[in-house]
Amino acid sequence: MSRSLDEFAQGKLSDLESKGLRRRLTVTERTGAIEVLRGGRRLVSFSCNDYLNLSQHPALKQAAKDAIDRMGVGSGASRLVTGDHPLLPELEARLARLKGTEDCCVMGSGFLTNTGVIPTLMTEGDLVLADEWSHACIIVGGRLSRATQHLFRHNDMDHLRALLEEHRAGHKRCLVVTDGVFSMDGDLAPVHEMAELAQEFDAWLMTDDAHGIGVVGAGGRGSTFAGGTKAAVDLQMGTLSKAVGGYGGYLCASKAVIDLMKTRCRTLIYSTGLPPATVAAAIAA
Repeated sequence: MSRSLDEFAQGKLSDLESKGLRRRLTVTERTGAIEVLRGGRRLVSFSCNDYLNLSQHPALKQAAKDAIDRMGVGSGASRLVTGDHPLLPELEARLARLKGTEDCCVMGSGFLTNTGVIPTLMTEGDLVLADEWSHACIIVGGRLSRATQHLFRHNDMDHLRALLEEHRAGHKRCLVVTDGVFSMDGDLAPVHEMAELAQEFDAWLMTDDAHGIGVVGAGGRGSTFAGGTKAAVDLQMGTLSKAVGGYGGYLCASKAVIDLMKTRCRTLIYSTGLPPATVAAAIAA
């Protein structure tokens, strides 16, 4: 490694350290539903996203083992080459039924889903309006799209309306996007009210329900269903790594939108398909 690169990296680390912003990985072993082993100490964890402890469920473990025995440990390629193994469309059909949509596309992670879906739909001349507390991948997805992006105050529908009134007419397409359940404090977005605003201003509504599926809404169907009736959400994104207990991301939407994703979404096209064991565990969940 060149000295200049080392010096650059060390300088950045020193600056981050001085600001209290340096991150470090800490080896942590999960030893039960709520206990972890860290630094030789047995602790109770309040930081895990495995809300239903499904990652430890015998049925999920067995499904993963059976899938490995049948198909091996990896999918071997992008889904558009030879990595679209039979378990993937089965999982997509189940997720679409759960979320009440025509179709679904499973991707590599939640981050890959948002940073792929938003730029596939939006571009220069379009408008993205996101809740200021949205997950980083939503903000990054908006930036990657090259659309004009504004943040509205957290769960403030008056501010969202004001931004729509000010900016909507000057842009071709508009996407309103928010977390369904916010990961930092657990509050819910007013999804039904947002859906009404989106319809009023001819905008699309997208929710990131990573922390909602399995937790809120009838039958754990997520924030779109939290009000007792299904809100008019165009794009329901989520993950398989929280309450579902495994790994991966997905988008549930109309068949046309999902077909577009499978044709143009770069984070799907240029990523290896999820391993059979991971998908089998999600199906079992």
